Amino acid sequence: MNCVQTNSPEETYELGKSLAEKLKAGDVLLLSGDLGAGKTAFTKGVAWGLGIKDYVKSPTFTYVLEYNGKMPLFHFDLYRLQVAEEIYDLGFEDYLLTGGIIVLEWGERAEDILKQDGIEYIFITINKLGENLREVCFKCTEKGRTIAKELL
Repeated sequence: MNCVQTNSPEETYELGKSLAEKLKAGDVLLLSGDLGAGKTAFTKGVAWGLGIKDYVKSPTFTYVLEYNGKMPLFHFDLYRLQVAEEIYDLGFEDYLLTGGIIVLEWGERAEDILKQDGIEYIFITINKLGENLREVCFKCTEKGRTIAKELL
């Protein structure tokens, strides 16, 4: 697992922005971390890196928000899902076919089903080490290893 520390929400945002520059159409990011760890700050950076100027917020009550930029961004919040299969009820397969970037907050809730269905993803865990200190770790499939090497 490749990890990097960030010392502020701005650094977490910048890491997301840097990652966005390396993403390709169809990439799926699974974000994991406690409440307040920085998943949405990271996603805001990804959005900015994709040229999205809209205000990005966590889609907790809508499950998914769509943003347009160089590539579309589909931002899911899986916190309230009862079972992983519900991700498909949210139109996940349709979003995969659009050629955009998919970010799944609380992504650990869908990891097993994505593995089972052969869907490649980059798993990112954000650990809160202090008030502003974060450890951002990339659990890498082959795709993730390549991107993590470039990023870190």
